[in-house]
Amino acid sequence: MEIRTVETDKKRYLALLLLADEQEDTIDRYLERGTMYVLEDGGIKAECVVTDEGGGVLELKNIAVEPGAQGRGYGRALVGYLIKTYEGRYTVLQVGTGDSPSTIPFYEACGFHRHHLVKNFFTDHYDHPIYECGVQLVDMVYLQREL
Repeated sequence: MEIRTVETDKKRYLALLLLADEQEDTIDRYLERGTMYVLEDGGIKAECVVTDEGGGVLELKNIAVEPGAQGRGYGRALVGYLIKTYEGRYTVLQVGTGDSPSTIPFYEACGFHRHHLVKNFFTDHYDHPIYECGVQLVDMVYLQREL
């Protein structure tokens, strides 16, 4: 397993990016200003994008694992890599996600704790309803962990 930085042509991973953020123009808002990583293990299995939000805050904007590779620890490996890479350079790693039974437990297992909520984020910023596990996402839940 190898994790490497993607410097150019980040959109070649669009299909994977869209698994975590299903509206391309939303991805466009952070992709080029962010640092992208891919995890390879006999092919690309996962990706993530982080951005510097100022004040010592690093934000995980996108993380996705190929559907056939989910449940094998690739997402957790990427989060662990981010923690190791950025500790001492940032004070907080944060992530915003929908209040979903498939994502919140993952982040909590990675040491994140609920921090704050942005009401109506998904209904205000997406041009179509977003569903996860059969539930429409409305509010953005921000979770943070210290680095």
